[in-house]
Amino acid sequence: MRSKRMPMVVLYSQADCSYCNTARHYLVPMSAGGRRALFRQIDMDTDAPLVDFAGQASTHRKVAAAQGVRFAPTVRFFDADGRVLGDDVVGIGVEDFYAQYIDNALDLARRSMGAAD
Repeated sequence: MRSKRMPMVVLYSQADCSYCNTARHYLVPMSAGGRRALFRQIDMDTDAPLVDFAGQASTHRKVAAAQGVRFAPTVRFFDADGRVLGDDVVGIGVEDFYAQYIDNALDLARRSMGAAD
C-alpha cells in the first residue's frame, strides 16, 4: 500500500443487510485489477478472527467497535498506517449517486497518499 500509494477501502457490513449487498454491488467492480486501492470487508456482527492495523489478533466485531463504526454499510478509507483518510461514506442515501460518492472519496484518499490519477 505504501510504495504504491494505494489506500485501503473497508466496507463495514452485517449479515442480512440489503444495503450492504447494494454497496458490494458497486465496490466489487471497483476492486477489479487492484490498481487504485486495496479493498476489504469487516463483518460487524461476527467474531471471525482478524489482525488489526497494530498487528494484534482481534475479531471483526471488536475492530468495528473499536473504530466506532455503528452503522452498516459504512465505507472507510485508510492509509498504510491505519489512519483514516477523508470522511466515511455511511449508508446509501441515493443509490443513483452511490458509485460517485465512493469514487470521489477514493480519489481524495489517493491524493492524500500522493498517488497520481
